[in-house]
Amino acid sequence: MSLKEKIQTTLTEAMRARDEGTKIPLRLVMAAIKEAEIEKKQPLEDSDVLRIVQKESKARLDTIADAEKAGRPDLIAQAEAELAILKSFLPEELSDEALGKLVEEAIQEAGASSMADMGNVMKVLMPKVQGRADGGKVSQMVRQRLQG
Repeated sequence: MSLKEKIQTTLTEAMRARDEGTKIPLRLVMAAIKEAEIEKKQPLEDSDVLRIVQKESKARLDTIADAEKAGRPDLIAQAEAELAILKSFLPEELSDEALGKLVEEAIQEAGASSMADMGNVMKVLMPKVQGRADGGKVSQMVRQRLQG
């Protein structure tokens, strides 16, 4: 079963159960998927659907940060609940140790020795960590390894 089908099945179950907390974020994800399919003029692959779920998850994290600044615990709770639902469709995140190992392998594979080679390392590394690590965290770790 594809990721899109899993999301659709969960959405259908939430609609039958009248579970608004689950239904709302999944409807938003399905709308984004349909929009991307229309734009691309073909069905999306799992990797594309994964990017959409990640994008929606990041939006919830931004909402949580903004709600904390505004002192809105009601919005924080809602965004955290939606984030938990979206995270159930994402692969498990890599630990710092596992990510560090992948960074070292990518540096060796790219033959990198300085910051000038960072782009080549990222090109090798990002497909391996797709959906399992935040791009900013990956970039920071690569930068630290290449600087010393």
